[in-house]
Amino acid sequence: MVSQRRLTAILAADMVGYSKHMGVDEAGTLAALKKLRTDLIDKKIADNDGRIVKATGDGVLVEFSSVVNAVACAVEIQRAIHERNSGKSADSCIEFRIGINLGDVIVDGEDIYGDGVNVAVRIESIAESGGIAVSGSVRDHVGNRLDVQFEDRGEQQLKNIDKPTRVYNVLIDKAQTRSASATEAKRPSIAVLPFTNMSGDPEQEYFSDGITEDIITDLSKVSGLSVIARHSAFSYKGKPLKVQQVGRELGVAFVVEGSVRKVGARVRVTGQLVRCNDGSHVWAERFDRDLTDIFAIQDEITHAIVEQLKIKLLPQEKQSIEQAPTDNVEAYTYYLRGRQFLRRGSKAYYQLARQMFSKAAELDPLYARAYAGIADCDSFLFQQTIADITIEGILATSAKALALDNTLAEAHASQGFALQLSGRSDEATVEYEKAIALDPNSFEAHYFYGRSCFEQGDFEHAAALFERASEISQDDYQSLCVLIQVYRALDRTQDLTSAAQRGVDRAERELVLHPEDPRPAYLGAQALIALGESERARDWMARALAIAPNDILTQYNVATSYARLGETEIAIELLERALPTRKAGWRKWVEHDPDLDPLRKHPRFQKIIELTG
Repeated sequence: MVSQRRLTAILAADMVGYSKHMGVDEAGTLAALKKLRTDLIDKKIADNDGRIVKATGDGVLVEFSSVVNAVACAVEIQRAIHERNSGKSADSCIEFRIGINLGDVIVDGEDIYGDGVNVAVRIESIAESGGIAVSGSVRDHVGNRLDVQFEDRGEQQLKNIDKPTRVYNVLIDKAQTRSASATEAKRPSIAVLPFTNMSGDPEQEYFSDGITEDIITDLSKVSGLSVIARHSAFSYKGKPLKVQQVGRELGVAFVVEGSVRKVGARVRVTGQLVRCNDGSHVWAERFDRDLTDIFAIQDEITHAIVEQLKIKLLPQEKQSIEQAPTDNVEAYTYYLRGRQFLRRGSKAYYQLARQMFSKAAELDPLYARAYAGIADCDSFLFQQTIADITIEGILATSAKALALDNTLAEAHASQGFALQLSGRSDEATVEYEKAIALDPNSFEAHYFYGRSCFEQGDFEHAAALFERASEISQDDYQSLCVLIQVYRALDRTQDLTSAAQRGVDRAERELVLHPEDPRPAYLGAQALIALGESERARDWMARALAIAPNDILTQYNVATSYARLGETEIAIELLERALPTRKAGWRKWVEHDPDLDPLRKHPRFQKIIELTG
C-alpha cells in the first residue's frame, strides 16, 4: 500500500509509574490497567470518534480527525480517572499523562508516523501526572470551544525535536485554574501600544507602526512574557486612553508606550513601561541616534523591558531577539512601507506594496521578509488575473525567503498560500502548521489556513481557524464575514448572527478609514444580509461595484450577495464576468461556497464551474 500524508490530531497517553506498579504487583497492575482500558479509556475514545492506532503495555496512541474531539476525549478520560481514584491510597491509584499535537503524519496501512506523532509523544512525556499537555497549534484550534483553560508553559525543547515547541497545560478543574492564576501572576502580561508618529508628516506613520510591530514581535519571543498580539494592541491606535483602561480591557499588567520622530538621517525614539494598576512608570528612556541604529534601539528597548520585569532570557531567545532582519536600514524602511500598503488590500495597493518589497530585496538580497512580502503580493495579484504572474514564480519567491530564514513564520505562510493556489492543499497545510507553530499570533497564517480548509469543505476546522484569526485581530472584518458562510454551512445560527453584527461594525469603520477599498463594502454587505438588512446591503454592494467595477473579487462577492437575496440572474451575470477569466485557485472555493447554493440548479451555473479550472 502506498503511504500517504494527512493532517490529524494525535493523542499519546502513558501510565505514570508503570514499572513501579509492576514491581509491586504485576498481575494486579495488568488486571487493573486492562479493566480501565475496557471500561473507560476505549469507550471514551470511541465516543469521541477516535481511532486507536496502537496500544502498548502501558499506553495508547490515538488519532482524531477533530482537534476539539481529541482534547474533549482527553479531558473526559482524566476527569473520570480522577473520580475513580478519589478516596484511594496513592499506591493503588493508576494515573495517566496525555499529550496532544496537531500535525502532519505519514499514513502506512493502519499505522501513522512522522514528526506529528513524535511531537505528541514528547509532549506527553513532559505532561504532569494526571494531566494533559498540548502543542500551541492544538490550543489555537480549540480556542474557547471547550470548558477548559490553558496554561502557557512557553517554548519547550523536546527530546529529539529540532525546534522548540510551544506547550500548554489543559486545566480541567478549579484547583488547577487557581494554580494557573498564580502562574500568570509570575508571568507578566504586557501590551505594546502603537508608538506615536512625531515626525509632523502623516506619511511617516508606517515607520512608527513598523517599529511598534517589531518590538511586539521581539517581546513575543520571550517565553517568560505574555504579550498581546499586534492587531489587538493596534485597535487603540489614535485613541486618547488611560493605561488603567487598557489594562482592564486587555487583561494586562503592563503597557509600553512611545513615540518616534524621524528627520532625515536622524531618529528619536522614546519608550516607557507603565504599570496598569496605578499608572506608575517602571522605566522610561529617550534614544537620539542615527537612523542606522534603529535595530539597536529596538533591541535596547526589548532588553530594558525584560530586565525591569526580572525575566531571564533563554539562550535561543536572546539570540533570536538580537538577530536583526537586515543590516540595511533603507531596505527596512521600504519593507515597512510595503507592509503598510499590503494590508490595505486592493489591487492598486498590492502593486504598490510589491514595488516596495522589491526595492527592499534589491537593497538587501538576503532580506527574507522582503521576499515573503513579494510572494504574498503576487499571490493576491494572481487571484486577480495579472497575466505576468505565475504560480511557479510565487513558489520560487517564497522558497527563497525560506532558504534565507527557515524560522520565519510569514515565509511559511506565504509558501502555504502559494501551494494552496496551485491546488496542493496537503503541502499547504504543512506550511501553515509550521507558521502557526513558529508564531501562534500570526493572523495571516490562521486566515490563509482557514480559507484552505473552507475550500476543502472542512467547515469545522475552518471555523476554528477564522475564530482564532478574529481573536488575534480585533479590527479584522474579513474573518468574521467569511465565518458567516462557515456558520451557515454548520447551521450555527446564534454564532452567525454574532459574527455578522461584529463584521458590520468593523467593516463600517474600515469604510471610513479607506473609502477607496471595495472589500469592506462587499464583505460588509454579506454581513448585513445575514442580519436581514437587505436594502442597506444593496447600497454597500453598489458602492463596492462603483469603487472597483472590474475587480474579480468584488464581482464574485457581490454575486454571492445577490444569490443570497434570490436575484439569481444578476448573480449569474457577475459570476460569468469574473470566474471564467480565472483559470486557477477558484474551483474548489466555488464548489463549497454555501452562499452559491441558490444558483446551483441554474442552467448556466455548471458552465461557469467548467470554465473555472
